Amino acid sequence: MLTLSDIAAQLGGDVLGERQTAIRRVATLASAGAGDIAFLANRKYRGQLQTTGAAAVILAPAFADEFAGPRIVTANPYAYYARVASLLNPVRAGFAGVHPSAVVGSPLPASAAIGPQVTIGSGVALGENVVIHAGCTIGDGVSIGDGSILYPRVTIYHGCRIGKRAILHSGAVIGADGFGFAPEGREWIKIPQIGGVVIGDDVEIGANTTVDRGALDDTVIGDGCKIDNLVQVAHNCNIGAYSVLAGCTGIAGSVTLGEHCIVGGAGMISGHVTLAPGTTISGGSLVMKNITQPGLYTSVFPIDSHDEWVRNAAHIRRLSHLAERVSELEKKLKEISAND
Repeated sequence: MLTLSDIAAQLGGDVLGERQTAIRRVATLASAGAGDIAFLANRKYRGQLQTTGAAAVILAPAFADEFAGPRIVTANPYAYYARVASLLNPVRAGFAGVHPSAVVGSPLPASAAIGPQVTIGSGVALGENVVIHAGCTIGDGVSIGDGSILYPRVTIYHGCRIGKRAILHSGAVIGADGFGFAPEGREWIKIPQIGGVVIGDDVEIGANTTVDRGALDDTVIGDGCKIDNLVQVAHNCNIGAYSVLAGCTGIAGSVTLGEHCIVGGAGMISGHVTLAPGTTISGGSLVMKNITQPGLYTSVFPIDSHDEWVRNAAHIRRLSHLAERVSELEKKLKEISAND
């Protein structure tokens, strides 16, 4: 439990009202009760400020006078709420030391927490306070930075490098072979994938997401990237710092994302495409060419009744023919105008 004064001392912000108000958890405006701190991040919920049972509220300066109780005023209430939630809910390993069933082939720092049935290969370098949960497999020559957490059944192939404070959720696979095959007649000849994967600091990777190793150079995930569940990042991709990939995104080989790109859920990016820094791709969109200017891009065909969709799809197939007819008509109109 923390007081508003404790929270502000660690996170900043201006406390208005009783500074010693005790806070035990975070909650929404609608559900908050005694001991809860709520937040207003979306103005459409501002009416709930008058009815909430929260002990305190996190607010932007523009709404500071709309709640009479204790409050913390900050420029970004949503980010502040996230930090408060982290303060009140610290991640705990639930175990310490090395479990007797772990198979460890490298020296480990005393601060490491290694769960049951973990396998750690040779030449592995762990930073301080790394937590590896049950059933993880760490290949030879892997490095993992200070404060990183691997949840159950994460697999990191040989030679991959993970930065500090990384969070890898259950089932994530880092460094599997990229999809590289050379055609020869009817056969496909496997191309050895001899690159690695380099993941920066403060990266979070969701459950059952895969990041393939490079064919020659490394696949790179920049600092601060957040990658959701069930995402595929293919070989030799370079994902710029602080980019976000939502669930079921598929990124083909040798794609480059600039810093702070956002790809919505089920977004698809074809191979060898480059996105400018600050690009946002709407969910379900397909990107097949370079994007050189930042902005919001969408290629989703809006949902409709099946019959209407089929009719519209038929029109789309005829667009090139219609464009040619329009061009011909424009030429004829110009000729007629010139003769008048």
